[in-house]
Amino acid sequence: MKYRYFLTLWAFASFFSCSSSDKVEQDIDTTLSYEWQLVDSLDLEILGNPMLTDVNSEGSKLMFFDSPSKEIITTDDQGEIIHAFSKEEDTPDAYGFKLESPGFYGENQITVYGMNGLFIYDLDGTMQHKISHPESLGGASSMNFIGKSTETVKFGNQVYLLPKSVRPRNSFPGQQEFYDSYRAVELVDVQAEYMTEMIPFETGSHFLNGKGYIESDYSAAYEAKDGKLYFVHGGDPQLYVYTLSPEEAKLDTVIQLDIPGFIIPEGKDRAEFQEGHVEIRGGSASIRNIHILDNLLLLNYYSGRDPQQSKEAEALWLAGKEDEARALYQKIEEETPKGNLIYNLTDLSYLGNVSVPDKTGGRTYASGGGYAWFQKLPDPDVEEDFLRIYKMKLASK
Repeated sequence: MKYRYFLTLWAFASFFSCSSSDKVEQDIDTTLSYEWQLVDSLDLEILGNPMLTDVNSEGSKLMFFDSPSKEIITTDDQGEIIHAFSKEEDTPDAYGFKLESPGFYGENQITVYGMNGLFIYDLDGTMQHKISHPESLGGASSMNFIGKSTETVKFGNQVYLLPKSVRPRNSFPGQQEFYDSYRAVELVDVQAEYMTEMIPFETGSHFLNGKGYIESDYSAAYEAKDGKLYFVHGGDPQLYVYTLSPEEAKLDTVIQLDIPGFIIPEGKDRAEFQEGHVEIRGGSASIRNIHILDNLLLLNYYSGRDPQQSKEAEALWLAGKEDEARALYQKIEEETPKGNLIYNLTDLSYLGNVSVPDKTGGRTYASGGGYAWFQKLPDPDVEEDFLRIYKMKLASK
């Protein structure tokens, strides 16, 4: 299904420091109005179904993953393919089932996080490093969003990786132990080939209320820069800011997010969960990605599909009324609030909200070189043999 929407939304926020119990309300009269401005566009000419996964820090290279061919494709900033490879064979350098989309490691290497471990390749696909998982894996899942890949963070001259943590920890979401021992990410020292798990459900987290939750409810969004980690546990509308070092993440600040129409996951009785079963839902409310553009912190949110309407659409589909179901699904998606909360990176003051650009379907996006890179929805009435990418900047009106 393909959609087109343009929504104008507003959100307000308050924040407090972890070192103080005082809450400071944001002055909504000081919020600004922002808009996306088109800087350039590029066309990737390829037959398949490529998805933009990452842009390097200079904005000079883009990375795509093509699902049909399983190729990892690197282009220049004009859309010309400069490298492409796949790792589908059963070989020692194959990453296996993909847990996160491929991303850049530095300017000239690629990292892919899979069931077989964390792999680093050069742009031609030659393996440079392989780091094994610290625990044997059971079941695992993958949620693929445009522009969301394995994150990196730099300490001194060394670049570390920040993939999601998939350790089983001898527990599952039907047990209290799962929530007590949960850690969201691994800080990976590539040179030492060592992973350090970090970022728990902090005190006050929605996911510590005694109910059970599926992975798409708490799937994390985060971004790191200059020793700070900006972090949200998916559907829990709280932004956590940590001071990050190679040894630990120390919580500094929590910002309470107030997002219009945001449907916080209700959870369910833990007795309904089965060990080894992994469940995700694409329509769950969440902060889906976090970006830093110059001195702006952007929280890309999706407020979640209305549960009752979603059940109605599913019932229509199961009853064989596919056209009616598609129409209702489209209506639900168009009515689901989407956008970006904007904060000043220096003092974390709330600056406003920007809606999604036209022709992008409200989907997520990549960032690099100080710009946002959006993937255009294909024209449903015209057969296209290319993928168009919009290079955009954020400007106050």
